Amino acid sequence: MQILHFYKTYLPDSMGGVEQVIFQLCESGAPYDIDNRVLSLSTDPSPEVMHMGTHQIHRAKLDIQIASTGFSVSVFKKFREMAAEADVINYHFPWPFMDVVHFLSGIVKPSVVTYHSDIIRQKNLLKLYRPLMTRFLASADRIVAASPNYLHTSDVLQKFQDKTRVITYGLNKAGYPQPDAERMNRWRQRVGDKFFLFVGVMRYYKGLHILLDALQNLDYPVVIVGAGPLENELHAQAAALGLRNVHFLGRLGDEDKVALLQLSYAIVFPSHLRSEAFGISLLEGAMYGKPMISSEIGTGTSYINIHNETGLVVPPSNPHAFREAMRTLWDNPVLAAEMGRKAEARYRQLFTAEEMGRKWNELYQELLEEKSLSYA
Repeated sequence: MQILHFYKTYLPDSMGGVEQVIFQLCESGAPYDIDNRVLSLSTDPSPEVMHMGTHQIHRAKLDIQIASTGFSVSVFKKFREMAAEADVINYHFPWPFMDVVHFLSGIVKPSVVTYHSDIIRQKNLLKLYRPLMTRFLASADRIVAASPNYLHTSDVLQKFQDKTRVITYGLNKAGYPQPDAERMNRWRQRVGDKFFLFVGVMRYYKGLHILLDALQNLDYPVVIVGAGPLENELHAQAAALGLRNVHFLGRLGDEDKVALLQLSYAIVFPSHLRSEAFGISLLEGAMYGKPMISSEIGTGTSYINIHNETGLVVPPSNPHAFREAMRTLWDNPVLAAEMGRKAEARYRQLFTAEEMGRKWNELYQELLEEKSLSYA
């Protein structure tokens, strides 16, 4: 069975959460003999075809980008050629240009839309895009949401409940590197072994300004891994607040990230807007048995982190509530350790790549059987 995944960006050009989800989805299909291929755009598509793990990556030239939407002329031909060979097309939403490619290509194949997020920020452009979006989603055979929370709180998905399924994202812990003792000791000497950890891109919806406000007049050590468009602004905020125990480490490799995950005391995840549809780095914390603090935004973050079970969930955009949650975990190590154990148990029950692969294989098979009956 050959699956074509179509999204605006992918590894190695971009390293975001959606890209990581697509990677895990592709790799988790290997035990089922699924031939996963990814088509994306790149500013430098050389080579045009690459291999990563068990799947292929095909890249078309990115011509222009407007409002986070990439456009490409050459991708039309590539998409038609690859779609003609595929058994199922898996579109990764949102990407308005993808809808245009879908309709203009005229490909009639079983299709599923992996619905990563509502469109939150470009509200004015959404008014123009909505008719096309609605038609595109209506044309798909299935839509997949990553959590029941998101399905229940998305106005868009509520209109397509009859064909929407929930398949949570999954991670393969065995695929993560194991840092050596030297690396662990080096980080332990630099940041200690009791600190709060944030991992993620410094984007507007991540709520790092809320975390920094929560730390005012506190001396809890916080390690921030990641870079992004708000980096300078956040450094300036930390300096203005006089925060002396916040470590901005920038973007790190996987071995260093895993070392810090293992050393950390708890995960802080202050995302305050629905643009944070799931929270892969939050799930990584659960995978490594860490208690978590997150905000209630009606998305997958509160499916990963269950209040008073795997961690604490606080109101969004509330530095005082976030501060008190940090204080609760810091002052109660037995409670924090128990929440961490429950977080890891929940990961093993619901969020493994193996479980994700099994459910996606079932969905693909269901679509193919359904289409074969309709053609009979």
